[in-house]
Amino acid sequence: MQHPRMPSYPPVQSVLRALDVLEELNRHGTTSIAELHRATGLPKPTLVRLLETLVFAGYACSGDRLGGYQVTSEVAKLSAGFHGSPLVVEAARPFALDLTRRLRWPVSVAVLEGCTMAVRFSTVPDSNVSPFHAPVGMRLSLVARGLGRAYLAWCPAAEREILLRMLAKLPAGEGHPPNLAAVVRGVLRTVHRLGYAERDPGVEPRNSNTLALPIRAEGRVLATIGIGFYRSAVPHAVLMDRLLPALRAAAQGTEQSLLALRPAAE
Repeated sequence: MQHPRMPSYPPVQSVLRALDVLEELNRHGTTSIAELHRATGLPKPTLVRLLETLVFAGYACSGDRLGGYQVTSEVAKLSAGFHGSPLVVEAARPFALDLTRRLRWPVSVAVLEGCTMAVRFSTVPDSNVSPFHAPVGMRLSLVARGLGRAYLAWCPAAEREILLRMLAKLPAGEGHPPNLAAVVRGVLRTVHRLGYAERDPGVEPRNSNTLALPIRAEGRVLATIGIGFYRSAVPHAVLMDRLLPALRAAAQGTEQSLLALRPAAE
């Protein structure tokens, strides 16, 4: 098991050992104590105690007929929350961090919640030139914000119609401007013509902008990813020649990463 983060407190070693054993069991149909000993390096008495604990918790089973230990269907519960939104955010995280490391500007990843986009990951803390405060948890308009427009422009038409009906029931504001249908048609034309989405220049803060693209799989938009920047610091040529290609590569890289992550999570 890899442990990429430095914890705030010393990790509980018995928990780490149990997770190592569970990972190893999950790789095989049936595993003996001797095989687990070779794979993990843990002493056999320790392995027996850990395995019996996993059996007691319902995550493993054993018996003479099995010829060793194996996981039970209970392990599927451990990944029940790791699909859809959490999975796409996990896939996008390293690409977002790399973008900020190279371009300096903050990157955010948002997923659809109701008829808004909820920011689920942001590199604002990693950017010294961020135009925004940490936006994680913020809900953004589908109509006026770059991350929202990218979703609305590339989601399936049937889904878009449902979202428009939901938007029409919102109070007047960013998510429900006057002449909603006409505004959305204009947004879609612009986004499809440009090949990317931007924030409405009339939305505060007006001195900054967001460049956004969808993250897609199987004909669906799973999330959107965007770079925030000061308008005065990024001429159009820089946006087109540097930011947009880098963001497009990050979106495509995330989509490829999802293909590798999904079998492990399903």
